[in-house]
Amino acid sequence: MALRTIVTYPHPVLRQEAEPITVFDQELKTLVEDMAETMYQAPGVGLAANQVGVARQVVVVDRSTAESERTYITLVNPEISDGEGSVTDEEGCLSVIECYAKVERFRKIHVTARDVEGNPLEFDAEDRYARIIQHEVDHLRGTLFIDRLSSLKRALYKKKLKRILQERE
Repeated sequence: MALRTIVTYPHPVLRQEAEPITVFDQELKTLVEDMAETMYQAPGVGLAANQVGVARQVVVVDRSTAESERTYITLVNPEISDGEGSVTDEEGCLSVIECYAKVERFRKIHVTARDVEGNPLEFDAEDRYARIIQHEVDHLRGTLFIDRLSSLKRALYKKKLKRILQERE
């Protein structure tokens, strides 16, 4: 396992539509292991492949219930259907530096995907778990959580980011 660099907005790979995965091999397993290690190191609760510069349809989502556990699920070519209810809660993103905002998401979703071996997965997710999955699947579609904010909030963030990036130079 190896840590990968998390790319940050406005990197173009974050706007790319990720390619479906058709080969379930050791290369995919290595990518997933690296993504999990990177996610936990960041620290984060979810990570999409394009966040580490790989435009492929795979995400890892933390499933831990205790800090010491560190268990995650891998979703390959995930699809979300049957969204129910809605809840607004604060989100942040490892690829969108220094930005947290309230975002509306489905409270409950139905997920179909494949695991890292290519076996089919199908389950319902609710609340925080559903929010994380929706956030990560958005990444695979080239959508960032800031795209779900008002145009004013997005403009304010872009102005803030410009200032942050200038200070780092």
